Amino acid sequence: MYLQNAFNAKDEDPDIARVLYHDVEALLSQAKKSVKQAEDQTTVKEITNTYHELDKLRASLHFVSSDLAKRTGDQGGFRPLEESGSQGIDSVRQQSDESTVVPDYIFAQNIRPPTAEIRLPEADERLNNIQQLVRCLGLLKDVLSLDVILDPAAQNWLHNTMKDTDEQGRLRELSNDVIQAFKRRTFKDAKDIAEVVCLAPVLGNVAYQDLLGGFHSEITRYSSLNLYQLEGLAQLIQGAHPGHLSAGNLVEIVELLGPRLMYNHQQSLQRQRIQLALAISHVLDAMADIKVTDMEFEKLHKPISSYLDELKTSSDPFLVYLAAYAYQALLCVPDEETAWQPAMSHTKSSIKSLSIRKFITELENIQKRVPVAAGGVNSTNEGVGSQESGQSFLNCLEEGLTFVQKCSWYSALRGADVLIRDGELVAFKKLVCEAPCRYDPAFQWGVCQRLGEIAADPMGDVMIRRGAIAFLGEIYRNDDVWGQQASIKQWILDILAQLSLTSDELSQMSAIAAVSLLRKLGAMEDVEKQVLYRTWKEQRPTKYPPKIALPDPTSPSLLDCVQKGQDIKRNLCRLKKQRIRERGNPFYIRLEAQSYHPTVSDTRFPLMDKVKEFLRSSQKVFLLLGDSGAGKSTFSRELEFELWRDNRSTLNRHPLYIDLPTIDRPEQDLIRKQLKEAGFSESQIQEMKEYHKFILICDGYDESQQTHNLYTSNRLNQPGEWDAQMIVTCRTEFLEPNYRSQFWPGDGNYALGSPLVQEAVIAPFSIKQVMDYTRQYVSVHKPLWNVEDYKSAITVIPNLSDLVTNPLLMTLSLDVLPHMVDPGQFLADIRVYRIILFDHFVEQWIDRGKKRLSKKEMIPQVRESYEKLVNEGFSSNCIGYFKRLAMAIYKEQGYHPVVEYSQIIDGGSWKDAFFGRTEKQLLLEACPLTQRGDQYRFVHQSLLEYGMARAVFDPQERMNRSFEPMLRRQRGMRSTSGFIIHGEEKNAVNNTEQELNTHSPLFWRSFVDDHAVLELLKERVQLEPKFKEQLLAYIEYSKTDKRWSTVAANAITILVQAGVQFIETDFRGIQIPGADLSYGVFDSVQFQDADMRKVNFRGAWLRQTDLSRADMTDAQFGQQPYLYQFKDVRYCVYSPDGKLFIVGLGNCRIKVYSTSGWELVRTLEGHDRAVQRIEFSPKGELIVSASWDKTVRLWNVESGKCLRTLTGHTEAVHGIAFSPHGDQVASASDDKTVRLWNTVTGHCVRILSGQDYGCWCVAYSREGNQIASGGLSHEVRLWNIETGECSHVFTGHNGYVWSIAFSPQGDRLASCSYDKTVRLWDVKTGATFKVLSGHTRDVFAVAFSPQGDQIASGGKDATVRIWDVESGMCRYVWTGHTDEVISVVYSPKGDQVASGGYDKAVRLWDVPFRASRYISSGHNRAVNMVKCSPTGVLVATCSPDTTVRLWNGKTGVCCRTLNGHTKSVSDVAFSPHGNRVVSGGEDKEVRLWDVDTGACRHIFKGHTEGILSIAYSPQGNQIASSSSDKTVRLWNVATGECCGSLDDGQRRKVLSVAYSPDGRFTATGSQDRIVLQWTAGIILDCMQVAKVVFSPQGNQLASAGDDGSVRLWNVKTGSCCLTLDGHHAAVVSVAFSHKGDLLASVSKDNTVRLWNAASGLCRGEIKNFQGRVWSLDWLATTEADYLITGCRDRSLLKWQIIEEGEQCRAQLCWRVTNGLLNTGGIVMEDVKGITELDKQVLSQRGTENEED
Repeated sequence: MYLQNAFNAKDEDPDIARVLYHDVEALLSQAKKSVKQAEDQTTVKEITNTYHELDKLRASLHFVSSDLAKRTGDQGGFRPLEESGSQGIDSVRQQSDESTVVPDYIFAQNIRPPTAEIRLPEADERLNNIQQLVRCLGLLKDVLSLDVILDPAAQNWLHNTMKDTDEQGRLRELSNDVIQAFKRRTFKDAKDIAEVVCLAPVLGNVAYQDLLGGFHSEITRYSSLNLYQLEGLAQLIQGAHPGHLSAGNLVEIVELLGPRLMYNHQQSLQRQRIQLALAISHVLDAMADIKVTDMEFEKLHKPISSYLDELKTSSDPFLVYLAAYAYQALLCVPDEETAWQPAMSHTKSSIKSLSIRKFITELENIQKRVPVAAGGVNSTNEGVGSQESGQSFLNCLEEGLTFVQKCSWYSALRGADVLIRDGELVAFKKLVCEAPCRYDPAFQWGVCQRLGEIAADPMGDVMIRRGAIAFLGEIYRNDDVWGQQASIKQWILDILAQLSLTSDELSQMSAIAAVSLLRKLGAMEDVEKQVLYRTWKEQRPTKYPPKIALPDPTSPSLLDCVQKGQDIKRNLCRLKKQRIRERGNPFYIRLEAQSYHPTVSDTRFPLMDKVKEFLRSSQKVFLLLGDSGAGKSTFSRELEFELWRDNRSTLNRHPLYIDLPTIDRPEQDLIRKQLKEAGFSESQIQEMKEYHKFILICDGYDESQQTHNLYTSNRLNQPGEWDAQMIVTCRTEFLEPNYRSQFWPGDGNYALGSPLVQEAVIAPFSIKQVMDYTRQYVSVHKPLWNVEDYKSAITVIPNLSDLVTNPLLMTLSLDVLPHMVDPGQFLADIRVYRIILFDHFVEQWIDRGKKRLSKKEMIPQVRESYEKLVNEGFSSNCIGYFKRLAMAIYKEQGYHPVVEYSQIIDGGSWKDAFFGRTEKQLLLEACPLTQRGDQYRFVHQSLLEYGMARAVFDPQERMNRSFEPMLRRQRGMRSTSGFIIHGEEKNAVNNTEQELNTHSPLFWRSFVDDHAVLELLKERVQLEPKFKEQLLAYIEYSKTDKRWSTVAANAITILVQAGVQFIETDFRGIQIPGADLSYGVFDSVQFQDADMRKVNFRGAWLRQTDLSRADMTDAQFGQQPYLYQFKDVRYCVYSPDGKLFIVGLGNCRIKVYSTSGWELVRTLEGHDRAVQRIEFSPKGELIVSASWDKTVRLWNVESGKCLRTLTGHTEAVHGIAFSPHGDQVASASDDKTVRLWNTVTGHCVRILSGQDYGCWCVAYSREGNQIASGGLSHEVRLWNIETGECSHVFTGHNGYVWSIAFSPQGDRLASCSYDKTVRLWDVKTGATFKVLSGHTRDVFAVAFSPQGDQIASGGKDATVRIWDVESGMCRYVWTGHTDEVISVVYSPKGDQVASGGYDKAVRLWDVPFRASRYISSGHNRAVNMVKCSPTGVLVATCSPDTTVRLWNGKTGVCCRTLNGHTKSVSDVAFSPHGNRVVSGGEDKEVRLWDVDTGACRHIFKGHTEGILSIAYSPQGNQIASSSSDKTVRLWNVATGECCGSLDDGQRRKVLSVAYSPDGRFTATGSQDRIVLQWTAGIILDCMQVAKVVFSPQGNQLASAGDDGSVRLWNVKTGSCCLTLDGHHAAVVSVAFSHKGDLLASVSKDNTVRLWNAASGLCRGEIKNFQGRVWSLDWLATTEADYLITGCRDRSLLKWQIIEEGEQCRAQLCWRVTNGLLNTGGIVMEDVKGITELDKQVLSQRGTENEED
């Protein structure tokens, strides 16, 4: 009742309220003690209820007291009774109205914490500390929300970095790497934690969550808590950017900490408990500092409530304080933003200052809200000290503090933290003195704690630290201002004692000041203070642990660690930028490529896409081939650029472009050397080797003159070695036959289908690419010409459209063409060659260099040198320098293109002559050379080769222009190029001085294998007759002086390359060892006594050459002899080691040959009928054979004895195969079974049956667990050997399956069939992989190459075909067999193919590893017909290759190819004026072409079968065509309509049609042996006529008969005038000369005969053709009679018919070669060094007739 009455009076009298307040406090204390003493729950409950009621009353009294104090001006609030001393309540009432103050000298001014100046780094620069990184990321993060003006340095840095995405990425990646390094580190010390949490404010959400997860994981790992981890967690939470932390994150944290806090509290000592409580308080502070929405109080409070409740009951007042503090922090976590929270945010670049007045007002508002918010329960003891009874601070806390409501003292302390942090010490002092909670013991405790921390800070300002100590002294002394709480005084003494014990040098001043203050406080006269001091001293000062603070991260171990990796990344980034700078901003046309194989393929693909596809695969090597200037280097750099730009697309592999010529010995430590060159340290390189992956773009394998396999020699992808994919570029012509061993990874399995390798060759520019390039060039360079000008030039200038398909030549053309073409010059008259483009390009480059130097500032000495060069001729000096440098590189460096020059090291060497002196530097600067450091090279490899070619012959040199060869040769020795060797004195040359010009490169270097230089010199020969004269002179000099042999070999090689054909030339005694005469024409040439050692004669025309007494040691002919048998060859095969070769014959025998000399070793006899198949055992010691006699026989190779005869089949055995282990043999038979035999016992171990028809072929899989069979059922079956069951049936063939073969890899199966195809099957799925079509009849044999990249097939069409497995393209068609080919096999090395068949011959074919340098301009198949234009200018030919070609009759150059027919073209004819050509073929169409443009004017359709013959009427208005449909149709040229059809009387195909010269008659020849003259209807004869032709006068008609005769008919009478006999086989074509006096005929006997048309006498014969002559025609000229012959071997020949009395002699003028060796009529008497095999080749190639 007393309390209730007092409570009602509280609003009127504040003194009553104060007294009531203290009375309530006493009752609360008594109630608390009663609860502890109560024995039953009922009593506890009653007392508890009373306690809560009293607590509500106390809260109300406190609120009233504060309100009244404000109204009355009392700043003290409730003063504790102990503070009043003897004055009691009255003295409280009488207190002055003065403000609470401290002396002015304490915290008189603000001193901001010292901050180190943070220098912003340059791009890619290594960072010194983590603060630098934080500063950079902070600027980047808040670039859009910066509300302060940055200093110029920061503005400049930000401006540059915002444009540099790579630098932004580097910095962000660096922060991520620091986090990952922190997470990886097993033992994390305080420095690690301090370093990583600095990043919190600048991290993105993902990175922040990653870091938070790292802390979470680390805490989860251990049951004990790391104090530094907790402090770091606090900073991490406090630094979170808005939105990064969610309510769920905080709940996870407290749930994680809760049980660990309780465990650690129970297990720790008192000191550790305090540290733990401090740490968790900071964590909760951090949570309170951030604003998190949707937080549920219970979820946050519950996990750590047990721990905090335990702290509340502690006997240590500091722990109780920390518990209250922690609870206050928890209460603030889900609240709206409080006054100090904005200031605590670290996420802005400009930290907001705390407004002290606003803050104090907010604190007052908090106090006002406390009773309302408390729901009747106050949580503070603000303004209340110890009871008058002298109870301690601990008792005050126990009795007065609750933990469920917010108090202003917590907010005040957090605000104080902000002010201390920002150095706002004046404001801090004001806050402490004016805060409404300033009398609260919890607030004073916290203030003293913070003052102690300021005083203990060794890095703080000395005056500030002294001020903090003095402030503590003021609180201790001034009871009137701060009260008389004994516990606070004791806490201050503890703090001072702790400070006095500091021993480090930086804290000595604080220790001295603390000791001094303690002495003063102990000497105070106040009795109560003396008692307090003595009591404190006797109890021994409590040593509280210092503040848990993370160290300053000035020496960043994590950052250093990751920057080792980041140093790598930084260097990589720098390398990337360097590459991009070097690349510049070029225009680039995306290249296309093709699969690499010798034949031309239409399959093109985007090269960049293909390479990126390779990089995404598991393949290891990509071999990129291309001609010089094809764009390999440009592509390589563009690839590197694109890969740098998008590293993610390459699975985080670093692209590394390596210019191989610049690397010393790249076969060893290639990557290390390149990285060392790029500035990486050895430690970085080692780390990259362990942890990084690379894409090596190795450019210029050929230029580096490598022969090593860079992949294997560098041990790429081996354990502990570099992880890399490799792209290698190389010139196509550089490759050797075994080139795969130089590039393929692995153990020698160099299959094209290898899963580790890809190959491609850069395709020439298409027309679209050419025009795209032109447009970009014009746009960038602004040349004199526009796009249309270039387009016209490319279209009109002969040969230019071909040149510009090469990117380099395209660039040169665009650069020089405007300067080459004079205004108004007719473009068609301009001839552009590659070497001309180089001439103009180099001269223009030098001219531009001269102009550049003339404007350059020079010191007098350099200017004098420049003027001297100008006076002497700057361009000529530069050209001379250019040539000499090229020669020096070839001579001194063996063609290695990069010259390294150091003045110190190379002074006085050959290099010094080019790079040392001043004038040389000027020439160097003007020439097309580049310098990179101490390395010099030509701007393109082709320029080095051009320099060498120009050194061989420079058309501008006076010596070359005035050169007159000293040739005195016999009259009549000539070359078809028009060069005639004059003179009569045979040995006159011996009297001529022949001094060696050793300066010419031709004398000291062989260019036989230097394709690039040869190409340029070839063009120089074609352009400069003087050069050709020089070369011929060199050859001539070699006859008498062997010192000229090298230059002579070079000379004749160049001439042959240039297309010079030697006809009846006297080369007796020439010395040309090592020369390359391949595909050259040497008709009737005299080579007697010549030195031709190691000369290459592959594909050469050696008709009627005389090689007597010539030295031909090691000469190469590119062919092997064939082995003639007397019975058909059923099968042939090599032994596994390649030393033996066996042939199974139709006469029951097996012949064994030695491959070293192809001598017959032995003959195996035993079979009764034809041997169908033979095989060697895997080890080569046994032979197994299958025969029509139904048996299988096993033979001993060494003895030739039959070991076993395996019987059981009931029909002929056609197929046989050894198992891979040799313990089993499988045989296939017409009895529809496959039998498996044990080779040791001879027993049949299994019979595979179930086929409906006979089985003809069988093969084992590579593992030997499966067998494939094929036969008459059109199927291929796959059998399981263990079970004998058929596991797969492959269907797709439409005829009998004659042969099958497994690939060496075992994943594919090839089969060939009656349906004319070869099929490739996927063994696992049975799906058809490829269908190879090309054979025209049954395909009988198929075989894989040892590498598995090729397939050979042979068939009924008498051809052997080589196929590319990957593309399905036919690489080669080999003709030579005259009957069906039924066996093909590869040699073990894969360099030969053997084939055999019914023509009784085994032919041995050399397999070219790539396309030879021979490029035919002719037809790809036989020349079906030859026709000459009426003017004699052009020759038209047609072929089964579906094309019509027009040739220059004088030079033999192909002028135009007419494409349009879809099948074989049978005949062709010119119009009377020669401006039109008509053609007809098997596609049933007659096409009319324009000669000048090549356009098809008309297509005449009407025939129902293929067209066999075409004729143009003399008037030019009509065309006649004959056909297999037994008709002759007449076509109107103008309208294209059929104006007549002659079909009376023919019962079979009409083979030939002809108009009479006056057009009145039409004659035909047909298979029904009738020659008709339609206007008169006369039947001249009843015989098969292949060709009919009228004489020029029109009075005679010649017919070619199948009886071997030529008949001449009188047109008027129809009678036979003459029958010309002499041919030994059917005559296929006849033609009258233009005068009509000669008649030429060609026969299947492979001869051409020349007849006197009047007498019928044979006047001459042309023979020794390599292939069968199929057609001929006379070329009309006034100077001589010429005959053109077309052959089945694809060759075209022009002959001059020379009349010598009654006889005619044919002299070859030119030959369009077919690339086949021809030795017809060759003389080989006493030839030296030639092998018997080569003799056989030469003999056979001169007598056989090839057929297509």
